[in-house]
Amino acid sequence: MAIAAEKAAGLDRILTMEIVRVTERAAVAAARWRGRGDEKSADQAAVDAMRKELNRLPIDGTVVIGEGERDEAPMLFIGETVGTRVGPKVDIALDPLEGTTICAKNQPNSLAVIAIAESGSLLHAPDVYMQKIAIGPGYPAGTVDLDWSAAKNIASLAKAKGVPVNEITVCILDRPRHAKLIEEVRQTGAAVRLIGDGDVAGVIHVTNPDETGIDIYLGSGGAPEGVLAAAALRCTGGQMQGRLMTQSDAQRARAIKMGIKDFDRKYAHTEMATGDVLFAATGVTDGNLLSGVRFARSGEITTDTVVMRSSTGTVRWVKALHRDPGKFDPKSDSIPNSKG
Repeated sequence: MAIAAEKAAGLDRILTMEIVRVTERAAVAAARWRGRGDEKSADQAAVDAMRKELNRLPIDGTVVIGEGERDEAPMLFIGETVGTRVGPKVDIALDPLEGTTICAKNQPNSLAVIAIAESGSLLHAPDVYMQKIAIGPGYPAGTVDLDWSAAKNIASLAKAKGVPVNEITVCILDRPRHAKLIEEVRQTGAAVRLIGDGDVAGVIHVTNPDETGIDIYLGSGGAPEGVLAAAALRCTGGQMQGRLMTQSDAQRARAIKMGIKDFDRKYAHTEMATGDVLFAATGVTDGNLLSGVRFARSGEITTDTVVMRSSTGTVRWVKALHRDPGKFDPKSDSIPNSKG
């Protein structure tokens, strides 16, 4: 009966733990480059490690959100097939190093992130900006809306939460394009938490405001990151909306090629990631939700991962002590014996 239930739910539950290994491997590889000011090498190490581990999974996977188009990215490009090819057909959205700049500067909230869903279940989002709004679970549907002003959204959320507006904290990417939004939010009396990079983490933070202190995410960021965040919210609950923001004919042409027809469409997170969805993130640097990778003098490595599944609503926190650091193959990570 349990097996039947698992089949009905979609993906094999064993994948839930298998994808933890994928993000752990990428996080460890990237963590060896923390604080070295070399974004490119950190990202490449994470990509190499994630791809190697993905190709061990019993899946017939296709990367739908990846490192870029085939002519831009040699590995984990959009359309690349991964896995042993003998398992279920799945869509994969990934970011081996979410927050390359903050990893290079050893600042908070750099992650290795992946989402896996049944084939055809993830929005094929082009590499353009997406306008986003997200709140955590426990609020009535329609508490916030992408078409409302920031002031109206904050007031509505405060009412639903049962607190005054000045007890709401808004997470926004620290970008010049958000200057007007930041000013509007501050005029309401709400607090602003600016983040330098990594808006997947920013959205995920709204799912646990008691821990992170963040109630709502507002602003624009990458559309691929929006799909990854939507996958996380499918598992934890919460509300998210996104709308693509193309800025050139070339971007619109790319979006059309990927199947986008309505550029004014407002996507709910349930439309960006449908069906059974698995999501995992491992901390590279310390953050509000996850600790970064620890390299002990003994050689042991500690990782901190959250893994989720939409069909069951299960959220697991996996703090792993790896006594055999050799399994991470440090030679392929380019910096032998590095301590992060």
